[in-house]
Amino acid sequence: MTNPTDNPFADRGAGPDAGPAEAASAEGVDDAAFDGAVDADAAAQADADVVEAEVVAEDAGDIDDEASRLRAELDERTEDLQRVSAEYANYRRRVDRDRQLDRELAKASVAGELLNLADDLDRAEQHGDLAAEGPLKAFADKFRNTLTTLKVTEFGAAGDEFDPEIHEAVQDTSTGDDKVIGDVLRKGYRLDERLIRTAMVIIADPA
Repeated sequence: MTNPTDNPFADRGAGPDAGPAEAASAEGVDDAAFDGAVDADAAAQADADVVEAEVVAEDAGDIDDEASRLRAELDERTEDLQRVSAEYANYRRRVDRDRQLDRELAKASVAGELLNLADDLDRAEQHGDLAAEGPLKAFADKFRNTLTTLKVTEFGAAGDEFDPEIHEAVQDTSTGDDKVIGDVLRKGYRLDERLIRTAMVIIADPA
């Protein structure tokens, strides 16, 4: 008598002498198990892909946040640099303007000191001391050329319209509304367009 446990095909559901239906049933069990394993692997891979995609998305979000932070910081630094550049440009312009003003004031101060000498030469000329060629005439010519080089110009002549902004009236002999300079007691001077001394005059009626 044969013992069922001695049959090697007993656990597989079909023996070597099993019929076609039994063999097909046994083969179907193996295919189902294989397909189940494949589906499990596919599901596991899909889960891994989802997790990886989530990690990549999270990393991309972190990168975007960092890029936004750096961009904002760059914009802030750019604004600071532009503000400092504008302040420096304004400082340079102010310094240049102050230097130019200092030069003009120093030049006007020197020219103002020379005007007393110009007055002496004018009086000498009125007395006829500069009529003849001589050392004093030569000096007067050089001195006046120096004033011209410094862009110091005189103004105030008899017959000019009276302007209280640049003329200092010590006497008014006019009788009408129209006033002109009758006599010049002291010439006025400008340095470029800057007034450095008013002209001292006597006001008279137009001729």
